Amino acid sequence: MNRCKKVAGLVVGVVALVASMAGLAYAASPASADEAAIRAQAASWEKAYNGGDAKAVAALYAEDGLLLPPGAPGVRGRTAIQEFFAKDVAGSKAAGAVFALNPKTDVGVSGNMGWESGTYKVTVKGAVVETGKFLSVSRKINGKWLYIRDTWNADAPSAPASPASPPASTAPPAPKK
Repeated sequence: MNRCKKVAGLVVGVVALVASMAGLAYAASPASADEAAIRAQAASWEKAYNGGDAKAVAALYAEDGLLLPPGAPGVRGRTAIQEFFAKDVAGSKAAGAVFALNPKTDVGVSGNMGWESGTYKVTVKGAVVETGKFLSVSRKINGKWLYIRDTWNADAPSAPASPASPPASTAPPAPKK
């Protein structure tokens, strides 16, 4: 009888362990889907930016999103973000700049909040003209991940303008990521 109680206790323990592991697997599954969705959001940003579609870029931001570009004031709200990117994308296209995210990014999710950080490079005619890093914070709104905070900066500091030379009017803008 005592042996039966030990075996029953062991079986209950094993069942509890398996059930808790199944619960962990279930909990990890949505996070993985959300992480993939956040990475897809960045890929959509890159495609829209390089395609010259400022409206599509801005659509990835929440209505109250805040863009924090380097060397410039913050830009709040989707409409203002679209205006910012309309100028930025036009400058990049005129310079022949192409933006590329490194696909190896770090992503995290907690409930309806998520973040992604990684690196980028900008090329002009195949030559790397800038490398840098980014950090984006997203919120899941009505089932869709949208940026609520977004910032980036170059690895190398910008070269100061020479007092003897006029400012360049068609210099490539600092890309988003």
